[in-house]
Amino acid sequence: MNKGRGTLLIVLGLILIAAAVLLVLYNVNEDNHASESARDALAQLQAIIPTKSDAPAKTDKENGSPDDKTPPEAATPAPGEIPDYQLNPQMDMPEKEVDGHRYIGIIEIPSLGISLPVISQWSYEALSVAPSRYSGSVYTNDLVIAGHNYRSHFGKLSRIKPDDTAYFTDIDGNVFEYRAIVVETLHSSAVEEMKSGEWDLSLFTCTLGGGSRTTVRLNRTDN
Repeated sequence: MNKGRGTLLIVLGLILIAAAVLLVLYNVNEDNHASESARDALAQLQAIIPTKSDAPAKTDKENGSPDDKTPPEAATPAPGEIPDYQLNPQMDMPEKEVDGHRYIGIIEIPSLGISLPVISQWSYEALSVAPSRYSGSVYTNDLVIAGHNYRSHFGKLSRIKPDDTAYFTDIDGNVFEYRAIVVETLHSSAVEEMKSGEWDLSLFTCTLGGGSRTTVRLNRTDN
């Protein structure tokens, strides 16, 4: 009887190991798919977003190098021209559709090697492709961006340090520069807390257990 019970425990242990392996393989596959989707969308956006020189955009590998501290080049308005977003901060952020998703720009954090497109409106399906706007606007200084904790998305977000620089480039080529102020952990149900406070930009991702959110608060340095 003890022998039979031992055999059953071994079988159950093997089943659990197999389930864990399958879960790891599933997560790796999801991460790889997310990385490929974001990379393709980033390349297309970089090709259409105007810059100062109107030169071909860098690849995401070049933009994502942790050693590359060079800020993105903003589009240059005509002499005397005031950008639309300064005249009307309440305007909708311009969007571009790529492969069925509408994007509002690109988020870059050189110190973490992050260069990712940002989808206009978040959904669970959208987050599997790229980080997405959770609320707010870059023009009204209250933008909140959510991202999965995929290694290729916001998985490294907790490593950001105070004073690290981030950039958001909108579809019109306007570049907004930010400085990281604080990293905090919020409960997954803290919706209002996520959107409150005098922060110009907030970035967040779920922790591994999913019960809380790693949240980075940033303020603009270019205004």
